[in-house]
Amino acid sequence: MSGDLSFFFYPKSVAVFGSFKEGAIAYEILRNIVEGGFDGKIIPVNPKGGTVEVAERSFEIHEKLDEPVDAAIIAVPAKIVPSLIDEIGPLIKGAVVISAGFSEVGNDALEQELVEAARKHGVRLIGPNCAGIFGVHGKFFGSFEVRVKPGGLALISQSGAFGGAALAMGNDEGIGFSAFVSYGNASDLNESDFLEYFADDENTRAIALYIEGVKDGMRFMKALRYATSKKPVIILKAGKSTSGAKAAASHTGSLAGSYEIYRAAFKQAGAIEVEEMEEVFDAAKAFEMYPKAGKRVAVITNSGGPGVLATDKLERLGLEIARLDEGTVEALKSFLPPQCSVKNPIDLIADADYERYKRTVEAVCRDGNVDSILVICVPPIFIPSEDIARAVVEADCGKPIVANFMAGELVKGGVELLENAGMKNFPTPERAARALFWLSRR
Repeated sequence: MSGDLSFFFYPKSVAVFGSFKEGAIAYEILRNIVEGGFDGKIIPVNPKGGTVEVAERSFEIHEKLDEPVDAAIIAVPAKIVPSLIDEIGPLIKGAVVISAGFSEVGNDALEQELVEAARKHGVRLIGPNCAGIFGVHGKFFGSFEVRVKPGGLALISQSGAFGGAALAMGNDEGIGFSAFVSYGNASDLNESDFLEYFADDENTRAIALYIEGVKDGMRFMKALRYATSKKPVIILKAGKSTSGAKAAASHTGSLAGSYEIYRAAFKQAGAIEVEEMEEVFDAAKAFEMYPKAGKRVAVITNSGGPGVLATDKLERLGLEIARLDEGTVEALKSFLPPQCSVKNPIDLIADADYERYKRTVEAVCRDGNVDSILVICVPPIFIPSEDIARAVVEADCGKPIVANFMAGELVKGGVELLENAGMKNFPTPERAARALFWLSRR
């Protein structure tokens, strides 16, 4: 086991090494830490000394580190990193090495030197050649990437740039994060260590992992099995094609290996493998709402087309379109207009209002053949999407409900109302169907 890494994600004190000229990486990281509201001790270090103004606070720049801190963030030229670690080793628990210029450019000897310096002092390393880390619940934004809202998703990314893009996209998608770590060359700590750590982190509800390749397959499998036994693990694997695998090998110097082997391994460990970036967030949204869901789905819609699209997608994914009980069909007929379809998918037709949606959700929810419900709403101009959102939220139903309110401006109010009640919206019927598929995998 990798042991406790909380000094990285919940540090009480941090030192930042590098240039504090505006626009320099160390300056940007310092700014992120201060603006992000970190309330521990912050020590900027540069041999030139001086002061730095950041986010309306003034810091004295220490010429060297002269007191113990939990974590050091290092953005100095690669060639001086090993000697710096040797010097500050006795004062720190962990170091995040942002600096590039190591094994990723063929400079293996320098990276080896760095690892040996850290081992000598029992210091754990993240990086080198990485974008840093966030411990969102510790209000610690030790990276130059965009800050995010607190929530339940821990994002582990081999690639810094992918991580940064994913954080920005997560913000747009309304995802809350517990942590982010970009681990670059994985000279010491790697994806397996982080999987084990976040499996036990109480603020993390789901783990998302972007990998190009792993160095130690046995260790990875053990860590992945451990993590999936505790919470959902969503994996996006890059380098699936032959040329993709070659590119991945040159990018972080890892063995990309045959994709088929990875795919089998993910499946065996019970991880959720996704195909593209937006799916990482769709899966995360699903698991933020529910731990799991059964395979038998009822679809409720006010528009035939999207209902059919959802049904097609559900069946292609191997889910079942639930067969409604006779009693449920009778109950629906008792209050729905005769032109509504009471077979699953249930079409409430265009003028469906609050009452019609709420009663239908409740009737279907009571059916023993139904495990989960997909509610689609394409509101006509004359019925506010807020009404339908309220119906979904206020319906008395204890089963997983996934919503697809479409499209755009027309449903903005309804989507906001859902979000405030802790229900995430999926913008297309297919994405909503996939969310139920991932829940069924648990």
